[in-house]
Amino acid sequence: MKIFGREPALIASFVTIVVANLGAFAFHWSTDTESLVNAVLLAGLGLLVAAVVHDGLSVAVVGLAKAALSLAVGLGWNLDAPRQALLMSLVTGAVTLWAHGTVTAPVGPDGSRI
Repeated sequence: MKIFGREPALIASFVTIVVANLGAFAFHWSTDTESLVNAVLLAGLGLLVAAVVHDGLSVAVVGLAKAALSLAVGLGWNLDAPRQALLMSLVTGAVTLWAHGTVTAPVGPDGSRI
């Protein structure tokens, strides 16, 4: 699978290099902030790959939400652990409801492979 004619691993490597340079020369980020930005961007890339290959999209959406929440907390959003867990439960529940209508069973009602 390719994105913009390139392998996702190449794009991921380039993204981390760009973030490192932006953090060093433009935004003067700490290493923690740079790591969090990388996490969100790479989770977004994972989401894109999952959407293109039509497999595991719901897991990628939850992963992106977790990465975004980590970035928000890392950048100063004062949200305690119980509220973070509650928010992620809401995201996971919403994604599960959405995925329930889009997922098909690999086996039919009579036990035969679909």
